[in-house]
Amino acid sequence: TERLLFCFLFSAKQLVRGEPNVSYICSRYYRAPELIFGATDYTSSIDVWSAGCVLAELLLGQPIFPGDSGVDQLVEIIKVLGTPTREQIREMNPNYTEFKFPQIKAHPWTKDSSGTGHFTSGVRVFRPRTPPEAIALCSRLLEYTPTARLTPLEACAHSFFDELRDPNVKLPNGREKPALFNFTTQELSSNPSLASILIPAHARNQAAASTPTNATAASGEN
Repeated sequence: TERLLFCFLFSAKQLVRGEPNVSYICSRYYRAPELIFGATDYTSSIDVWSAGCVLAELLLGQPIFPGDSGVDQLVEIIKVLGTPTREQIREMNPNYTEFKFPQIKAHPWTKDSSGTGHFTSGVRVFRPRTPPEAIALCSRLLEYTPTARLTPLEACAHSFFDELRDPNVKLPNGREKPALFNFTTQELSSNPSLASILIPAHARNQAAASTPTNATAASGEN
């Protein structure tokens, strides 16, 4: 079906506001920094971080943060994103705001000098031909501050996926792409303003054409 659904059932949990969670969770390479800091009051943004790690790994062909331990994992993250600010640390776990970290500057997500706003690759991270939109998306998923990361719907609406919204695009093997725009009402309710981006005009028209009108339904009842 060209679709992939996955879930780590052993650690899957519905998060409840105010209810403490286990901080030692998620495979190390994909563990959000707030988890490494021992946070127990986190949100589903930890999964957004993991998605960013997976995307970066697809682009690199190897994990972006290959730490050998929890501490080493944080070191690998700092090598790429730089030392977190005190405010960023407070957002991850306020108990660590006084901890002294080595001061390392971030280097991979930098805007180009042309003023276009496109992102270019860091010398030590992504290859030169990596699509700027892909790097831009990674930079929005791999944020220290959990609330600064894109939400899942915002990530889906990112320009990196614009090609999939083209009505003429096909899979590399020539087959038609699977259903990509069948978002549920509940999913869209978290950010209704994104609906026009997530569901392109051609998909909305197809959905409208396949839905019986009131007149048709009424005549059928008669």
